Amino acid sequence: MSRSLSDTQKLARQVAKRRQIGAKKKWQPTTYWGRQVFLMVVLLALPIVVIGRAAYIQWVARDFLQAQGDARTDKLSRLPALRGTITDRNGEELAISIPAWTAWMDVARFWQKIDHKPGWWSSQKAKALAELVGKTPEALKQWLEERRHRRFVYLSRLQRRSVRDRYVTLKIPGLNWLEEQKRYYPAGEVTAHVIGFTDIDGRGLEGIERAYDVWLQGKPGEQLLKYDLYGNVIERGEVLRAPKDGKNIALSIDLRVQSIAYLALKRAVAEHRAKAGSAVVLDVNTGEVLAMVNQPAYNPNNRASIRPGLTRNRALTDIFEPGSTFKPFVAAMALQTGQYSPESAIDTAPGYMKVNGFWVRDGHNNGKLTLTGVIQKSSNVGVAKIALALDTEFFVDTYYRLGFGVDTGTGFPGESAGKFQVRARWSDIEKATLAYGYGIGVTATQLARAYAVLANGGRLLPVSLVKASGINVGERVLPKVVTRQVLEMMAHVVEEGGTGHRAAVKGYRVAGKTGTARKAINGGYGDDYVAVFSGIAPLDNPRIAVVVVIDSPQGEEYYGGDVAAPLFREIAARTLRWLGVPPDHVTQPLVAGASMTLEGDDG
Repeated sequence: MSRSLSDTQKLARQVAKRRQIGAKKKWQPTTYWGRQVFLMVVLLALPIVVIGRAAYIQWVARDFLQAQGDARTDKLSRLPALRGTITDRNGEELAISIPAWTAWMDVARFWQKIDHKPGWWSSQKAKALAELVGKTPEALKQWLEERRHRRFVYLSRLQRRSVRDRYVTLKIPGLNWLEEQKRYYPAGEVTAHVIGFTDIDGRGLEGIERAYDVWLQGKPGEQLLKYDLYGNVIERGEVLRAPKDGKNIALSIDLRVQSIAYLALKRAVAEHRAKAGSAVVLDVNTGEVLAMVNQPAYNPNNRASIRPGLTRNRALTDIFEPGSTFKPFVAAMALQTGQYSPESAIDTAPGYMKVNGFWVRDGHNNGKLTLTGVIQKSSNVGVAKIALALDTEFFVDTYYRLGFGVDTGTGFPGESAGKFQVRARWSDIEKATLAYGYGIGVTATQLARAYAVLANGGRLLPVSLVKASGINVGERVLPKVVTRQVLEMMAHVVEEGGTGHRAAVKGYRVAGKTGTARKAINGGYGDDYVAVFSGIAPLDNPRIAVVVVIDSPQGEEYYGGDVAAPLFREIAARTLRWLGVPPDHVTQPLVAGASMTLEGDDG
């Protein structure tokens, strides 16, 4: 038993010793050298990385990062250049640029502000914004939703400043305004067909605006602007390139003469219920266009009134058969040969003749007429006989030399060269009909140019819509003595007994020729007519050539002498007074523009 006790005590001492050893091991701290080394490396490397990154940013990537930052805050702003002004020959403004404001929206920013405001679309701001865009609030919401992530969207172009000020006070999120320029035409429809118009971005689409677009445009400039986080301009930087305004243009048009012709033509077209009409007034000594008008017209300031067909300048684009207004040229050819004089007799009896199986007819039997009488009575038979007696090459070439078959040199967009067929052989009936203005297509401006040749002593001048800066002597195509004889013959047309007696101008001697031609349709001729009068005034010292064309007059009157001649009288009388041309046999000159009115008629 004592042994058992001794063993038990020994075992207890061993257990106690083991517990003592275990307790010592449990509380003895453990050292992790690997972790300490790793932490030391990290702590030493972190400043090195930060310093290295800072050095990289500061020296290596500085330019790139600076550019990226500037790109988000600095932007180039376009400085618009003013489009050049178009004036008449006296400095009256015909086309100018005025300030206008364009609304645009940062749609992404708009939705950032509006998304958490579900009741915004029923507010007055929403209704005002929809009114600006021309949509209902519901349609505008859908439209903006489709463009949710876009940063620039046009809302409304070229508004007045009062509109812009109203919307600025509403403080609609994302709504911005851009200053632009808008084209304005002070004379409206009076000069529309000559001046034309621009598109909404200021590019010329029609007329002088298009023909001289590069000249008028100018070059925009650039300025550096600094923006904040919300897209607001916080600083205006330097102007990198100053805008260069477009160049101005002074036209040959005289606004007073243009207004005279426009009002007279508009009244005549309405009176005769005509389809259309044109009138051209040329300075016979320079080839400058003093007036060029058409009907129907349009107002370039009201884009809603612009429809296809209204914008074309008919005086330069539309061709017609000139009828008897061609007869004075045949008389000039006859006089050039030396075989005819103004008193030479031509037998037109019995008022008709057959050529190549086709009939050439007069309105009635005029019997024997002088060459002057052929022009005064407008005898088709008479001029046909003269044409058949002339050398064909000389006959056709004279028309070419008078400017038919080629454009007039205006440079106007869409100008027609007319229709004058080139052929090696001409039949007798073709020569006969050409003599009284059939089988050829001309524009009103071409006809006015040819009549200016008769007026200025035989010189063919290029037609100009821009004010002439020098003297153009032109090309001589007819002898001066011949043109003088033809003018005297044409003076009898506007006397009593002549077909154009209604073109006589009170106080002035004038010369002219009527023309009435059936309109060609489907290879033949229909029942509509073109009534024409071409005239020169004053006779003793010609200043202007006027051509009037009335397309398809309705009613009992449709002859050139009844429809177009009175219109010539009105335009010529008022134009001569405005230009200060003294009446015949009056020594004291008129004051230019004195007593000029746009209503009534002295003649």
